[in-house]
Amino acid sequence: MSRRIGLLLILLAVLAGCTSAPADNQPAAPRQSTTVAARPASLALTPAPGTKDVAPGEPVAVAVHDGKVTEVTLTGADGTQVAGQVKPDGSGWESAEPLGYGKSYTVTATATGSDGKPVTSSSTFATIAKPKRTLSVSTNLQDGETVGVGMPLIFTFTGKVTDRAAAERAVRVVTEPATEGAFRWFDDKQLVWRPKEYWKPGTKVFVNAAIYGKNLGGGAFGAQDRAANVTIGDKVVAVADGASHQMKVSVNDVEVRSMPTSMGKSGHNTPAGNYTVMSEHVGYTMDSGTYGVPSDSPGGYRTFVQYAVRLSYSGIFYHSAPWSVGSQGHRNVSHGCLNLSTADTKWLMDLSKKGDIVTVVNSGGPELEPTDGWSVWQLDWQSWTSKT
Repeated sequence: MSRRIGLLLILLAVLAGCTSAPADNQPAAPRQSTTVAARPASLALTPAPGTKDVAPGEPVAVAVHDGKVTEVTLTGADGTQVAGQVKPDGSGWESAEPLGYGKSYTVTATATGSDGKPVTSSSTFATIAKPKRTLSVSTNLQDGETVGVGMPLIFTFTGKVTDRAAAERAVRVVTEPATEGAFRWFDDKQLVWRPKEYWKPGTKVFVNAAIYGKNLGGGAFGAQDRAANVTIGDKVVAVADGASHQMKVSVNDVEVRSMPTSMGKSGHNTPAGNYTVMSEHVGYTMDSGTYGVPSDSPGGYRTFVQYAVRLSYSGIFYHSAPWSVGSQGHRNVSHGCLNLSTADTKWLMDLSKKGDIVTVVNSGGPELEPTDGWSVWQLDWQSWTSKT
């Protein structure tokens, strides 16, 4: 019995040693409260009450602190309701459709604070009268089409854009999967977005030039939005070599065909560089007068071809040229275009699409200008993202 009592005393001593007790005369640390003080909701409405000359394309917004949105209405003076959407966490609301020019609106918002009580606020404001100057925008995309891995996204305005930053904010580019890219202005009317590297085949691209009612600077406002969805197709790249007089075509980095070609002869050397396919034509008249050389003058021409694919603004095509088949693969005899046989041109046209890449090497010509056509791949990424 005495042995059991001794073991019990030892066990109690060990258990007591595992528990820390406050030192004598030292109070225990106070327990911190996790209760958050209840507060009334605070609402911030944009535009503020009494604001005039609001751009109708800018969103109406409600922000809430210490609470969540419960109800928002945006109503025109004529009673028209404007749609909007609450943020998923309830911290705000934003209009989902544009306003009209020269109209008055009232936004009324109610939120419940952490104190459980509702708070309501409203703002009445007016949009700017219809501007004297509006700008439209067009793109190089057709909704639903499949394009090549080199496709730039080009937005061309009908007039000078003074506030470039505003225009860039208005243009939305969404890709799946996410793709790194950036805008660049080639002049005051043309804004271009391109990825850092060639697009990944299969990428889905959505663009929305939401310029309606946006102040683009200099008193100009956007006239209407322009949107399109496109898909990036297979990677098709053709490399035309002026030394070997061959054009080699690869699909997804696998060579599938080599074709004899003839490019620009001496004095008409084809500019060297990375072209992007712009358009395809069945039945086309090649006319030097389009590029400043009258067709009836020395060196001029006006020739019908069965198949032609535009590569630049300055008149560089790859096209069917049955008259030069004997020189294709041996000599450069064209006025700058890439001559192919009729069968080879049709084959490549059937395979190719807008946005595919055609690279010209060893042509003896000058470097292709990045602004000549959709030749955005003439600039490396550092140059592309530098300020212009």
